Amino acid sequence: MAGLYIHIPFCKKACHYCNFYFSTNQKYKSDFLEALCKELEIRSIELNDNILESIYFGGGTPSLLSYEDINTILKVIYDNYKVDTKAEITLEANPDDLNLTKVKQLSLTKINRLSIGIQSFFEDDLKEMNRAHNSDEAKRSIEISIKYFDNVSIDLMYGMPKMSNNKWEKNLDIAFDYNLKHMSCYAITVEPKTTLEYFIKTNKHPALDDNLAAKHFEILVEKTAKADFIHYEICSFGKPGYFSKHNTNYWFSKFYLGVGPSAHSFDGEKRSWNISNNIKYINSIKNNKLPSTQEILSQNNCFNEYLMTGLRTIWGISLKQVEMKFGSDYKSHLLKNSKRHINNKSLFLENNCLKTTEKGKFLCDGIASDLFIL
Repeated sequence: MAGLYIHIPFCKKACHYCNFYFSTNQKYKSDFLEALCKELEIRSIELNDNILESIYFGGGTPSLLSYEDINTILKVIYDNYKVDTKAEITLEANPDDLNLTKVKQLSLTKINRLSIGIQSFFEDDLKEMNRAHNSDEAKRSIEISIKYFDNVSIDLMYGMPKMSNNKWEKNLDIAFDYNLKHMSCYAITVEPKTTLEYFIKTNKHPALDDNLAAKHFEILVEKTAKADFIHYEICSFGKPGYFSKHNTNYWFSKFYLGVGPSAHSFDGEKRSWNISNNIKYINSIKNNKLPSTQEILSQNNCFNEYLMTGLRTIWGISLKQVEMKFGSDYKSHLLKNSKRHINNKSLFLENNCLKTTEKGKFLCDGIASDLFIL
C-alpha cells in the first residue's frame, strides 16, 4: 500500500506563521494544473504494483480548486494508478471556501474526507495570524461540512502569546460541540523567513513562550481524552476508525509519492523533492523533465527517521523492528541511550516497544534527537 500527496501551491493571502510553498498569484493556475496532470502520468510507473490507500490534496489551499479541477485530477489518478476501493481521499480546505454550494459539489466527487484549517474560533487570533476567514465562517464551514461528510477533521493552533489557558479551553470546547471524528492541534512555531519571524525580530509581536505552549498541550491532552479522542500522534487526535491514513503512512515509513511544486516523495531508500517554484515547475514538466532532487538515505538516516516518527505515535519504536531492519548494534545503542529518559520518566518500555510517557510527549522531538546516531 502507498500514499499520494498532491501539492496545490496557491493561497488567497499569506498567513504570518506559514513557511509552506505557495503563491498568492493564481495567474498560472491552468498551466499548473496541466503540468500536475502530466507529472501524475509520468510518475505512475514509480509505484509499480503498489495500491494507493490514501490520496491527499494539500497546500497551499486546495479548496481554491473548482469542482471540475478536482474531477480532472482524480480522473488522471484513477486512469493511471491502482486505487484501493476504501482509499481515504482528503482535501485540505479553508473555511471561507466552504459555502453550501462548494461543500455539495465536493461531496459529489471522490473526496471522502475534509481537513479544515480553522486554527482558532476567535476573531482576534485569526486577524493576528492573517487568516483569510473570520470566526463566523470557521463555525459555519464545520456546520455545513458535517452534513455532507462523515469524516471531517479540523486544525487548531495553540501557544500564541495572547491566548490564555481559558481561551484555549474554549476553542477546544467549541470544537467538541460538533462531535468531530478527528482533530489536529499544533503549537505555533517561528519558521524561517516568515512574517511572524520578522515581527518578533522587530518587536512587533511578543516572543513565543514554551511554558505557555506546554501548558496548552497539557490542557489539550486532558480535554481530548475526556472527549473520547485517542491521542495517536503528538499533534493528532482521532475517534476509533478515524485515524488519518495519510499521516500514518508517513509515520510507518510507507511508500508515498508527492507531486506538484515542493512536494516530497519517499520509497523506503531514497527521498526526492520537487522544485519550489511554480514557473520553473511548469516549464520543466512541459519539457518532459521532472524538476526534482533526490537523496539516498544512509542506514543512520533511516534509523534516525524511524526514531523521530515512531516516538511521535502511540505505537512507539519496536525494538524487534529495530533489530530486524538495522541490526543488533543499533538496538544496543537505542537501549543504552534511552536509559536516561526512562529513568526521568520521559520514556517507558511496553511489549518490547519504546514509547513516550505523558511527560515525554511534548518533548518527543528533542528526545528523538538525543537518541540519533550521527
